[in-house]
Amino acid sequence: MVRLPLTPAEVERGQRLGALLRRARGARSMLEIALDARVSPETLRKIESGRVATPAFSTIAAIADVLGLSLDEVWTEISRPDGEVEPAGPARERLVS
Repeated sequence: MVRLPLTPAEVERGQRLGALLRRARGARSMLEIALDARVSPETLRKIESGRVATPAFSTIAAIADVLGLSLDEVWTEISRPDGEVEPAGPARERLVS
């Protein structure tokens, strides 16, 4: 199967997803979050860095659950235009404290 190249919008959405997950993870280690979400640390690293711009739904759902993010919060955050970068839910609370 040949995978089509990502569109610029998909790449940007992947970068926003990675930034959201990094903010939500806060001081917790990537290894801890990956193990709790049952994904490899390498997968989490690639998602957080934007190298995997379109991860599987189940992967994002598991990571979001471990980070205390709802899928609605994740979708709202990654769907924002570039100028709007306000963290959602628990990520916002961690940034303030």
